[in-house]
Amino acid sequence: MNSDVWVYDAVRTPFGRYGGALAGSRPDDLAALVVRTLVGRAPGLDPARVDEIVLGNANGAGEDNRNVARMAGLLAGLPVSVPATTVNRLCGSSLDAAIVASRQIALGEAGVVVAGGVESMSRAPWVLPKPEKAFPVGDAALVSTTLGWRLVNPAMPAQWTVSLGEATEQLREREQVSREEQDAFALRSHRAAAAAWDGGFYDDQVVPVPGVALARDESIRADTTLEKLAALKPAFRPDGMVTAGNASPLNDGASAVLLGSTAAESRLGLAPLARIAGRGAAANDPRFFGFAPVEAANVALKRAGIGWGDVGAVELNEAFAAQSVACIKAWDIDPAIVNTHGGAIAIGHPLGASGTRILGTLARRLALTRQRWGVAAICIGVGQGLAVVLENARSTS
Repeated sequence: MNSDVWVYDAVRTPFGRYGGALAGSRPDDLAALVVRTLVGRAPGLDPARVDEIVLGNANGAGEDNRNVARMAGLLAGLPVSVPATTVNRLCGSSLDAAIVASRQIALGEAGVVVAGGVESMSRAPWVLPKPEKAFPVGDAALVSTTLGWRLVNPAMPAQWTVSLGEATEQLREREQVSREEQDAFALRSHRAAAAAWDGGFYDDQVVPVPGVALARDESIRADTTLEKLAALKPAFRPDGMVTAGNASPLNDGASAVLLGSTAAESRLGLAPLARIAGRGAAANDPRFFGFAPVEAANVALKRAGIGWGDVGAVELNEAFAAQSVACIKAWDIDPAIVNTHGGAIAIGHPLGASGTRILGTLARRLALTRQRWGVAAICIGVGQGLAVVLENARSTS
């Protein structure tokens, strides 16, 4: 069986800064909030008829342990009969969750699935490795689980385990992305995100976190300028070009999409926003993880039966400005169609939540602009990329 799969709704929390407004919120509570909200916004949906919850989470080392998707479903008040699973593909975890869920629906194994993801980078714990022998002499170091490599296998080649920032420096050298291009891209992200909030684009997509005074994404800097960005020092090399201003920040937040079959429309009481038309995954040298979305999107487009000339909207997760610019150049597309409502440099990048954040934004954007085709793509640490092609529901009716 091969059923069409539709995005019916999408919600997220505002994204908080590291140590900011959401630092006091547990990740399982944030995940429960978006699950509960999505289910509650479908007027015809009996919660017992949610066939599965699939959530992405990159860390899973603290309060998001023991299958945070299952915890979210229980905390959201869904019946205990609703199963749930958590997937981990680092930054691509929630987009992977949506892909996993969409395949279940396409195969006829599910009719309605909540897919999403969550990350609290503020609350990610330190871990202490167990000693290899009893009563060791000397000190032991705590290891942060917030971001990047830790407890590295010594058999792993050293060139693959450099920091994400250093890897991006190597990519921007290879792809010849200038500091000026990076800072200009970052400025556009902040301005577009601020304008989108001012224009009401996110009003129906973002649900406030109870007890938290955060109405908008906390990392947006509407007052930044090229001069301010140019004055920032390199973060990873003394002579580098990657700065705190042209890279995504550390963040907390959750997002989710409501996916369903064609027959689910009557069960949900909602009209679909977009159809999942293609999916793609790709992998490359871990140093050039930021470039992996290029092939992932090309694969997804091929499976959808279209080309870049058909695409009117792109949501590309902005891990770093350098890798984003490199991907856009490789696709040879108009930068004006990319992230028109801001991207992760401004909005934030809570690892496990970013995939369905861009997917939900793309579905809403297609509905608003009436563009037919859109691509959501994301780079993933250790050299991977994912992409999903959406077709506007109005184009298929």
